[in-house]
Amino acid sequence: MVEIRTRAVEANGLRFAIDEAGDGDRVALLLHGFPQSRRCWRHLLPALAARGWRAVAPDMRGYGGSSRPAGRAEYRIEHLVADVAGLFDALGARQRLLIGHDWGGIVAWAVAIRQARPLDGLVILNAPHPAVFDRVIRSGWRQRLRSWYVLFFQLPWLPELAMTRDHAAAVGRALRKSACRADTFPPEVLAHYRDNAAAPGAMTAMLSYYRANLDIAAMTEGQGVDVPTLLIWGERDHALGSELIAPTVSYVPDLTIRRLPEVSHWVPEEAPAEVEAALAAWLRQRGLAG
Repeated sequence: MVEIRTRAVEANGLRFAIDEAGDGDRVALLLHGFPQSRRCWRHLLPALAARGWRAVAPDMRGYGGSSRPAGRAEYRIEHLVADVAGLFDALGARQRLLIGHDWGGIVAWAVAIRQARPLDGLVILNAPHPAVFDRVIRSGWRQRLRSWYVLFFQLPWLPELAMTRDHAAAVGRALRKSACRADTFPPEVLAHYRDNAAAPGAMTAMLSYYRANLDIAAMTEGQGVDVPTLLIWGERDHALGSELIAPTVSYVPDLTIRRLPEVSHWVPEEAPAEVEAALAAWLRQRGLAG
């Protein structure tokens, strides 16, 4: 078994709590989404390390053990992109593999589009390319209905109250009920996510991702991604429709798509074996396996 180590890293003027497996300057950086933490990558870190990558999963700014700057503007996409660039630099990366799920996937798209740092590969799990999302949500009502919660999150104080009441019971309930597989979130993992969400100021920071970046189209400063990209998508996603998948090829010339038909939005934790298999095959095909 590959050991997972926990420590802190200073980057972009902030302190990031990270889980890390493997060594060297071939760095795979894994970005989690809402309302999770670096722990969502616990299954994938050893697998990446075994394939020659130093796999690093940080708590994103505002989450868990990482710095929690105050103010909505501190969570604008340019700061999130700068966090990723700073982490790669602080880790001494010579080769860079960027992996993101949910909000971590949105940030990863932005890093690639803005070319914040050269990437050798990009892996996205259930996060739409921003230009695709913007097009789909403007043209159809289905995705608008799925995204109702984004508008709810724009309200002052009420979302915080709803999400943190009874020690963030709503967070645990939402994760558990939207998963397809009963064993996706063991009790100790749900307790961890609830603890994180219930910490003072944490939910406001987490919701600031939505509040500071409501204009998806303005997020990216361009659209194309000139990086080999693997898109893994659980098709039973409660929040993001499968119609967001195919149009991605218009923006990513070197795109590989892996659909997981009976998997929900929570791909890294619900289907770690399928994710590992898809990633391993893609890394071999792209000459990125150790």
